[in-house]
Amino acid sequence: MPISVRDPLLEVSGLSAGYGKIGVLHGIELTVGAGEAVALLGPNGAGKTTLLRAISGLLPRSGRIRFAGKDMSATGPRDAVSAGLVHVVEGHRVFTQLSVFDNLLLAGYGLPRSARVHQVEEALAFFPEIAEKRRDLAATLSGGQQQMLAVAQGLVQRPRLLMLDEPSAGLSPVLVDRVLAAAAQLRRTGTAILLVEQLIEKALATVDRVYALARGTIVLEAHAGEADLPNRLEQAYFGQDAQAPLQT
Repeated sequence: MPISVRDPLLEVSGLSAGYGKIGVLHGIELTVGAGEAVALLGPNGAGKTTLLRAISGLLPRSGRIRFAGKDMSATGPRDAVSAGLVHVVEGHRVFTQLSVFDNLLLAGYGLPRSARVHQVEEALAFFPEIAEKRRDLAATLSGGQQQMLAVAQGLVQRPRLLMLDEPSAGLSPVLVDRVLAAAAQLRRTGTAILLVEQLIEKALATVDRVYALARGTIVLEAHAGEADLPNRLEQAYFGQDAQAPLQT
C-alpha cells in the first residue's frame, strides 16, 4: 500500500503526460507532505524530468494535481510559482550576461521592490560563495556556482515546495555536497523538497521518502532509511519488478 503522509502539500493522482503523441508518464500517484523531503529516482529515460515539468505546468497533462489544498490540474507555471511551487530545471539555467544579483532580482519578478531585494538577500545567505560575487556576471561563475545561482533563483519566491531536477549534474563531489546541504538546510526551515537525483546514496541521505520511476510508472515507494533499499531500487529499475508496481 502507498505510504500515508500527514499534512499533504502536493497530491498527484492519475497523472499522465508526454510529448505530442508520445506518452511518457502513465497514471502517476505521488504525495509530498508539508516540510518533507522526497527523492524521485530512476534510470535515464524513466520520465523523472517529464514528471517535474508536468507538475509545474510546463507540459500538458491529464490527471489531478492538488497543491496546498487547491486544484492545480489546469494551471501553468506562473500560477504554480504564485502558489509557492517552484521548479529549478536541470542544467545551470541562468542568464550569463546578467550579474548574480540581477539574476536573482529577475527571479523575483512580480514581487514588490522592497520585498524582492530582501528575499534576494535571503536566497544569497544560503550560498556565501556566490554572495561574494553578487556584482559579477553569471558567465564568470564556475559550473557549481552557476548551479548554486539556479537554486538561489528558486528560493527568491520563498517556495513552499522546491522541485530540484538533478542539481548535482556535472558538479565535483565537493560541490554536490554543498548543493545538497543547502537543500537539507531548506528542509529544516520548513520548505518541502522534491528532488530528482542520480546519486542514490547522497539522495537517500537527504530525504525522508523515495519514489522510484521506471518506464513512466511508479515502481517503488519507501522510507529512505529502509533496509537494503539500494538493492531494492536496482531490482525495481531493471529486474522483473519493473514490470509491475511494487508495494511497501
